[in-house]
Amino acid sequence: MRVLFAGNPSIAVPALERVFSLSNNVCELVGVLTNPDAPNGKGRRLSATDVGKTASRLGAPILKLEKLDASAREAVGVLRPDLLVSFAYGRIFGPKFLGLFPLGGINVHPSLLPKYRGASPIQTAILNMDAETGISIQRLAREMDSGDIILQEKMFLTGRENTASLSEIMAQKAADLLERALVGIGTGSITYTSQDAADATFCRAFTKEDARVDWTMSARVLDARVRAFNPRPMAWTRHNGARLFILEARSLETEALGAPGFILRADKRDGILVNTGKGLLAITRLQLETKKALDWRSFLNGARDFLETRFEI
Repeated sequence: MRVLFAGNPSIAVPALERVFSLSNNVCELVGVLTNPDAPNGKGRRLSATDVGKTASRLGAPILKLEKLDASAREAVGVLRPDLLVSFAYGRIFGPKFLGLFPLGGINVHPSLLPKYRGASPIQTAILNMDAETGISIQRLAREMDSGDIILQEKMFLTGRENTASLSEIMAQKAADLLERALVGIGTGSITYTSQDAADATFCRAFTKEDARVDWTMSARVLDARVRAFNPRPMAWTRHNGARLFILEARSLETEALGAPGFILRADKRDGILVNTGKGLLAITRLQLETKKALDWRSFLNGARDFLETRFEI
């Protein structure tokens, strides 16, 4: 079974590595489809995607295609793939492209489909303070994330995950689940379960403006938002006209003592305490836009007039 792998970010890397490790046994990795190199970092130098870097390290053939057009189909066709495996590739595969694969295509999606179809299932689960989430492997279909389910695995959340830490967990679990799916497809033992469209919910990509802190929200909601937007687009607020990112925080049930956004005091155990619409938010790690990230004690050492002021609303 000849496999073409499609993906871009780091969450897809363990899955790619797993497919490669299964070569000459369960399947054969014949190529990796990823986005073209793009400007990145302070110097804006061209950089490969995380999947592209991994494919290069593994010595796998790499296709960095701008569009999935006729020329792209020709390049893929040369590889004679049987199955397309996609994880966080971020593009819709049309019927002509999927027609290149006798076994069709499968997609790894980090939610319990049909819940959270779309671009941000991990962030959305954290934002909504869900008690559980999971991973689905589904058939690729014309409508986004709507294909038949091949395998699903549920996982419970502690309520302290952020998007970075949960993505790392999901990445490893996804690799294990993908291996099971590939073995099942190869042996013909997989059963397919259709999704109930009536139960479908959707999520979208978040912008920098979405991540702006609204101090009139409750501390519990803001806690979830700080975690959901770490590492991107990162929760932020303004103080004396400067943008300040909040990297880590925790809600406290203590009653707020003043207007939302008022920086109450520093607590030796909990950090910088800020009034919200309900309860206190304890900030433990933060970063001025042009500075490096700091723990709260180090930050206050360089901002002695910070306490008993107020964030902009």
